[in-house]
Amino acid sequence: MFKEMHDLFQWAWLIPFLPFLSFLIIAFVTKRSKRLSSTISILAILSSLSLAVAIGLGVIQLGEKIVEHPAIVNVNWLNIVGLQIDFGTIVDPLSAMMLFVVTLVASMVQIYSLGYMHGDEGFSRYYAYQSLFASSMLGMVLATNLLQLFIFWELVGLCSYLLIGFWFFKVSAREAAKKAFITTRVGDFGLLLGMLFLYVKFGTLDFVALSVAMNTNIQDVAVIGTAGYVTVMAFLVFMGPVGKSGQFPLHVWLPDAMEGPTPVSALIHAATMVVAGVYLVARMFFLFDHADPMALQFIAGLGAFTAIFAASIAIAQDDIKRILAYSTLSQLGYMMFALGVGSLTASMFHLMTHAFFKALMFLGAGSVIYAMHHKQDIWEMGGLWKKMPITGTTFFIGVLAISGVPPFAGFWSKDEILAHALHNGHPIIYGVGLFTAFLTAFYMSRLFFVVFMGPEKKENHPHESPWSMTIPLMILAFFSVFGGFVALPEHNFGYYIHYGEFEHEAIAWGLAGISVIAGFLGIGLAYATYVKKAISAEKVAAQYSGIYKLLKNKYYVDELYLWLIHHIMDGLAKILYWFDIYIVDGVVNGLALITRGSGKVLRRTNTGQLQTYAMVFFFAVVIIFMVFAFGEGQLSALNPLATLGGVK
Repeated sequence: MFKEMHDLFQWAWLIPFLPFLSFLIIAFVTKRSKRLSSTISILAILSSLSLAVAIGLGVIQLGEKIVEHPAIVNVNWLNIVGLQIDFGTIVDPLSAMMLFVVTLVASMVQIYSLGYMHGDEGFSRYYAYQSLFASSMLGMVLATNLLQLFIFWELVGLCSYLLIGFWFFKVSAREAAKKAFITTRVGDFGLLLGMLFLYVKFGTLDFVALSVAMNTNIQDVAVIGTAGYVTVMAFLVFMGPVGKSGQFPLHVWLPDAMEGPTPVSALIHAATMVVAGVYLVARMFFLFDHADPMALQFIAGLGAFTAIFAASIAIAQDDIKRILAYSTLSQLGYMMFALGVGSLTASMFHLMTHAFFKALMFLGAGSVIYAMHHKQDIWEMGGLWKKMPITGTTFFIGVLAISGVPPFAGFWSKDEILAHALHNGHPIIYGVGLFTAFLTAFYMSRLFFVVFMGPEKKENHPHESPWSMTIPLMILAFFSVFGGFVALPEHNFGYYIHYGEFEHEAIAWGLAGISVIAGFLGIGLAYATYVKKAISAEKVAAQYSGIYKLLKNKYYVDELYLWLIHHIMDGLAKILYWFDIYIVDGVVNGLALITRGSGKVLRRTNTGQLQTYAMVFFFAVVIIFMVFAFGEGQLSALNPLATLGGVK
């Protein structure tokens, strides 16, 4: 069995290769044919999905063996002055789970796009970018070393830039694409430094070799250096995920990424770019585990802050896609603080369930926008449940899942995170997570009630989306309902994913009940406010206008950044101006003045009179005589042998 499965795992390279081949074919052969381009792209990603499912089943069958001995295939790529760079694939429970999630969501997005993008002039270009995006993320998941991962990491960033700015004729899309690209570069700079430090210290960037080296040498201070050095490397590596996964303060690019086509938003937010950072921390968990405990504490604190920070902003937003964007930021905070409290299992489990229901809700939002002729303000919508029953029902399933209502998928993963935060000695983070769960249920229910159950607008003429768009919604709704059952003790999800030991065997039903109550309170408050009108949202906003404006304007973080950049650049410009005027121009003009002045002096000696030349000659001889006389005296004074009658 083990040998047969390993033979299967050796074909894992086909999973990212097939979408990449699709990209090349579309870009250079079929770009003029919309039907061929979309067909090739969808067939490629469905083939990758089939292989990912086969590999996932193989991993489950091998159980403990694949946990202890991952299937690794490496091919030597470059040898530079003793540096060996490999390209390869690693198949273990973590990568197998990610392969399934990415290929499933990418497949649903590409099928959905047949309807959503059918009239777009850049249809073939869109599918080429989609194929490259999926290929890049899948290549990153299978990477066996940090350098290989970084190459695909940057490709993921490039694809996000291309897809966010897909409608490049819109100024807002171009600006959003640049904002995403530049903001994530800040985090990537830290990641690159961390990689360099790791290589200098350990002589390798291979994940398995790094893990073995740390486990072997961590006790030897002379070999490993101080624990602070490892902690510095951990913080530098973590800068990459802060940017990619939109953690505060590098979160500002993610809401603006909504300028791209809605299916792109679904792919970015559910299964590719934003979860890449979470995956990197999980893959490099041994580094954070060997660092000072404050490294994981920092990750937990930052994740918890991002979760509640983004959730509070979401309750005051009116754009359907931006509400979902801040929801993603908040859920990414959940995943990060789960890693910070030491629960890799819960974090990866929530990454999986979140991919299902977030892709479902983004595609559902796209269906609404499509039916509403690209309106995105929720207050311009209403009464869509009757007009769009499939979209409404599936979207409601997504809302229940993210709100943590049992038995939907989000309930199981969110409960795991909160339970481990409390059990591992982080009551404050548990409290923040619980309150964030309440806010999440409130703003997502607010979105649903306003859009689907609010007063119908007569000027709108919505209709249900075509089957190419509704079938992916139903498939994702299925996983949003049943995807959480893999966490039940008899399925041992945590055993396969967790780095080290299995987390716990039984569901903590008492704590689960508290989180469920928080979710129902949020749903109930939204229902009372936006359906029954028992609470006036307008009066509350007017009464607390300062807080409302703060949340509406996203705590003015973007404005603060613009102010800082403006003043920093203005100050730097003034310094450079002063340097140019007084240093650069001063040196150049000073030399000119010296040359001009010496010329004037010498010109006065050129009179044509013999006595003038004689006088100049006389002064020159006197000066030369004094220089030689002074120099000889100085040399005599400095030579001790001369005073002792020594060697002359």
